[in-house]
Amino acid sequence: MRLHVDAQLVEVPAGASVAAAVAQATLRFRESSSGQPRAPLCGMGVCFECRVRIDGIGQQRACLVDARDGMQVRTDG
Repeated sequence: MRLHVDAQLVEVPAGASVAAAVAQATLRFRESSSGQPRAPLCGMGVCFECRVRIDGIGQQRACLVDARDGMQVRTDG
């Protein structure tokens, strides 16, 4: 699968999550309101720390979404 994360082309194996693609690209997920970097904590969609914008739709939990070819992901959530 080839997708763009913050305009960076990332290639991940089929079945990989969007969270895995962001991690592979070595990019941060988002920041808290106080500026602290956030990252996936639970890996099962409960903590909401991996929120990203996928194809223009915000507040998507990256750990629950499978990467797809051509997907556009923004880590500013």
